[in-house]
Amino acid sequence: MRFTGTSDYIATEDLRIAVNAAVALERPLLVKGEPGTGKTVLAREVARGLGLPLIEWHIKSTTKAQQGLYDYDAVARLRDSQLGDERVRDIDNYIRRGKLWEAFAAPTRPVLLIDEIDKADIDFPNDLLLELDRMEFHVYETGATVRAERRPVVIITSNNEKDLPDAFLRRCFFHYIRFPDADTMRAIVEVHYPGLKSQLLEEALKMFFDIREAPGLKKKPSTSELIDWIKLLVSEDIDPAVLKQRDPKQLIPPLHGALLKNEQDVHLFERLAVATRR
Repeated sequence: MRFTGTSDYIATEDLRIAVNAAVALERPLLVKGEPGTGKTVLAREVARGLGLPLIEWHIKSTTKAQQGLYDYDAVARLRDSQLGDERVRDIDNYIRRGKLWEAFAAPTRPVLLIDEIDKADIDFPNDLLLELDRMEFHVYETGATVRAERRPVVIITSNNEKDLPDAFLRRCFFHYIRFPDADTMRAIVEVHYPGLKSQLLEEALKMFFDIREAPGLKKKPSTSELIDWIKLLVSEDIDPAVLKQRDPKQLIPPLHGALLKNEQDVHLFERLAVATRR
């Protein structure tokens, strides 16, 4: 079982090595990188490339680790008991499985995505240490132990909003997805837009990387934003010459709303245009 990438996902050699190392070690793969570098998509493509089902757990600021195991609805059981419902005799009727339980009980080995783990409380990773290490947990309401017969491939993503505990990091195989270089980005774009005019692609990439390197930029445009921008360039039939020219009045790229996502960065390019004209 080796991941070699897919037709829709350009995986660099070091990323393929990281995925296969985590699978071989049976350790969670912790993936970090700039937003928009394909961390979440990676789990979907690993599942597709290995022919495994995918279970996704998207973390929010209010998510608790217990929710990944199960949730016991005591209120519903109390209400049903007051109504004389026969369901109350079986406590299993009030236990809802979480994403980890789904992964542990899956009939075939799944890929489990724990997406943006750093959004949750700082205790969240530590609360999952035992379950991810032993691949089992105890259901206190029923006394049962849920154990994974087939250890899932676990991929955990983080945007580095919080530092993760050392005890958690020790149990993971770590990989940082570097921002794609020009050659890799060219291959990524060609996957989404095969047959794109070479001149348009080259001029779009040059302008894109020039924008990313602009000093003082608050938010650098990401891979996904480049893909959106090129889609607009194609749909609007923008002439590559418009991108190639370095007229000071054209420092702000056409359809820049796909690349510049806040007013500070728009104003930065407007000021650069004014300064250049002077």
